[in-house]
Amino acid sequence: MSPGDGADRPGPGPGPEGRAPLGQGVAGQGVAGQGVAGQGVVVTGAGRGIGAALARAFAEAGARVVVNDLDADAAKAVAEQCGGTAVPGDAAGVEGLAALVGRARDALGEIDVWCANAGVAPAGGSDAPAAAWALAWEVNVLAHVRAADLLLPRWLERGGGRFVATVSAAGLLTSLGSAPYAVSKHGALAFAEWLSATYRHRGLRVHAVCPQGVRTDMLTSSGAMGEMLLAPTAIEAEDVAEAVLTGLREERFLILPHPEVADYYAVRATDPDRWIAGMNKLQRGLEKGGAL
Repeated sequence: MSPGDGADRPGPGPGPEGRAPLGQGVAGQGVAGQGVAGQGVVVTGAGRGIGAALARAFAEAGARVVVNDLDADAAKAVAEQCGGTAVPGDAAGVEGLAALVGRARDALGEIDVWCANAGVAPAGGSDAPAAAWALAWEVNVLAHVRAADLLLPRWLERGGGRFVATVSAAGLLTSLGSAPYAVSKHGALAFAEWLSATYRHRGLRVHAVCPQGVRTDMLTSSGAMGEMLLAPTAIEAEDVAEAVLTGLREERFLILPHPEVADYYAVRATDPDRWIAGMNKLQRGLEKGGAL
């Protein structure tokens, strides 16, 4: 736990434009719905997987949801499922993000919660093509930085907002077989930590979501390595979405849909040599099994 856990939470009072105050529950709501009913939520990369599950879960909890994805048909399908608004397009580049934020504000009035969920997982090590490194950094890190830059002025003026970063346990640990993914996810976690440490006292709440294996297309595309390492403990995307809503309600920075990740992280922090030796043992096993 950090020294600031549980501190500086916003007190009760009227929210902007008559909405419920950020982070406050509403009488009659269930646990998952507290603090999000009536809120304007944007989910990037929401055409499938975790993003789609997040969009549906927020909508079921009473939020007004903008569904974003590069795949316009997928975004529209999810929006129809949850009664949200589809705003397809790029959620990483400077121009694409500016357009997304503008259209989301047109649809919602205000953006109360931004879920930076879009992500990529290019394979390879130090030999990965420069384009793979650039893509991982652009989508997994810079998209978060650019979104925050666009959202912060209004959030700080209002005195609140929520930034939810879908990071991955790879941001706390590592990801064998994909250096660009592991490195960029560490960057995403570092930026989320910086945001929270810098702006928490001004009402910003930041949440870093760090699951291990989730039964999505990304896990399927990881092939034999994913099957050996992640599939045995993989959970559904809906489980991640439920953990996110609970984490928001409980005001937790680190959201761990796989609780055991906390134990792995503790070993990494207290005995890094032991942890690296264990990861190298896994690497050797993957190589022997033909997964790498």
